Amino acid sequence: MSVSFDKALGLHPTALRLQERRTAVLTENIANSDTPNYKAKDFDFRSMLKQVSSGSEEGMKMTHGKHMGIEGLVPSHEMKYRVPTQASLDGNTVDSHIEKTEFTRNALEMQASMQFLTGRFSGLKLALKG
Repeated sequence: MSVSFDKALGLHPTALRLQERRTAVLTENIANSDTPNYKAKDFDFRSMLKQVSSGSEEGMKMTHGKHMGIEGLVPSHEMKYRVPTQASLDGNTVDSHIEKTEFTRNALEMQASMQFLTGRFSGLKLALKG
């Protein structure tokens, strides 16, 4: 009897890759909070997860067996610019409070996925031991 990790783990490995990509985007926004004319970016995590899990996202196609692109996971046309709540004189659209809140939310969701996967692996390990 073979174990299918895809069935056992569900969407969580894909969710972790998307959350990792979103962490990088939000970190880039926070790092550029004082850069003139920098435009804050983000993507809709839930819609991207739905697209990736249904297999309809072109960004998931790999051209070589050794490719493992997180960058390609979220195509550039899926990136959206944030609309600032308060205009900045230097043209920067980063609101550090919003970015830090989104970063924290993303980190908590990532931690929840990790805890789920840890529990799932513990269950699989217990089942294999008998």
